[in-house]
Amino acid sequence: MSKGGTSGNGMDGEARAKSGPGFFSDRRGSTAMEFAMLAIPFALLVFAILESCISFAGQEVMANATDDVARQLRTGQLQKTNVTEASIKQLICNQLQIMVSNNCTDTGPNAPLLVDLREYSSFADAATAGFKIVDGDIVLTQGTTSTTPTVSPGLAESINMLRVFYKWPVMTDFMAKSMANLKNGNTLHFASVTWQNEPFNDN
Repeated sequence: MSKGGTSGNGMDGEARAKSGPGFFSDRRGSTAMEFAMLAIPFALLVFAILESCISFAGQEVMANATDDVARQLRTGQLQKTNVTEASIKQLICNQLQIMVSNNCTDTGPNAPLLVDLREYSSFADAATAGFKIVDGDIVLTQGTTSTTPTVSPGLAESINMLRVFYKWPVMTDFMAKSMANLKNGNTLHFASVTWQNEPFNDN
């Protein structure tokens, strides 16, 4: 018979308790578990950063394209007689083509690109032009009145405003909830330029 309550194999209860680590003190595989816990939040963060950066780059490219078209109109390089909705869209889409899909120049209510170019009697009148988003759709306004998009530039020395709207698709589903403000998970990119034409010779 063993002394002091020692078992036959020479190990008492306390020794058996210390013979191997418990579940919570076993560090084997902890790195894999920590990586698994952090991988999803890290991936979401990376996708959010990429989504935001690409969207910002698209906005800047569109703003530059709008400024370029406005400059051509202001200097008379583009004039009323040869300006149409299709031609303005094509000029803008030529610069956006590295960032957007092939349907940039489409027309109709579901077109991704919307342009509004019109003449105003004064800068104060132009300042009353605005827009709002109603049920995911872009609605142009003039003061308190809703208007429809048009392309009708003025002649030499007239005051004009070009507004460009692009329905930018949000590619990451979980970002759509915070970024999208239009239908079909799109977010609005907007650029506007107001100017007075130079005294060029009208065609």
